[in-house]
Amino acid sequence: QVQLVESGGGLVQPGGSLRLSCAASGSIFSINALGWSRQAPGKQRELVALITSGGYTNYADSVKGRFTISRDNAKNTVYLQMNSLKPDDTAVYYCIARRGISVTDWGQGTQVTVSS
Repeated sequence: QVQLVESGGGLVQPGGSLRLSCAASGSIFSINALGWSRQAPGKQRELVALITSGGYTNYADSVKGRFTISRDNAKNTVYLQMNSLKPDDTAVYYCIARRGISVTDWGQGTQVTVSS
């Protein structure tokens, strides 16, 4: 019902920056929050950042002070600005949408690799 398409992933040096974008389409009126999760090989998927329809944000402790989530309601797009990137940030990043009380939609993911 909701389509999420990520872009902006790639290879970046440690300490560098990258910005991810996610465009939402479909039944967007039912979405009350958009955000990002990530999953590295052999690890469980974890919530990275979330932004509600009212503009309130939440971040994982591991990215606080380095990542910033924002949105453009006119474009139905959510962004993740990632600064001071570390090798531990290497993962597939998924755009997520929340309908109701839980996350219900995921994008197909975009690879972020932090390496020299």
